[in-house]
Amino acid sequence: MKIKPIKTNKDYKAALKEIERLFNAKLNTPNGDKLDILTTLVHGYEEEHYPIDFPDAVDALNYWIESRGLERKDLEACIGTRARISEILNRKRELTLNMIRKLHGELYIPAELLIKKSKQRHTKSEK
Repeated sequence: MKIKPIKTNKDYKAALKEIERLFNAKLNTPNGDKLDILTTLVHGYEEEHYPIDFPDAVDALNYWIESRGLERKDLEACIGTRARISEILNRKRELTLNMIRKLHGELYIPAELLIKKSKQRHTKSEK
């Protein structure tokens, strides 16, 4: 495969196929250099055409709780009462900066995941 910019989905698929073929190439060899260049090109194409957005704060928090085997009560030191935790997880209240700092400091949740606003709730009474 001749290395060229990835402009179309066809180019993208061809590059992925070539990456698969070169996957075990040794570093600092012609094939290793080709693999390095192709992965860089593919990464750029994917960033532009298949961006992955961060989850909103509540989704991130729910994932963290589930994946770490935590329970809602484990959030009390960072968020407050069980009622407050329920309000946050049900998107009735936003996380405060202080809560985000505590969640990051005590539970090691990346702050950038918690800063993103929660999805807006829309009920019939709000419309």
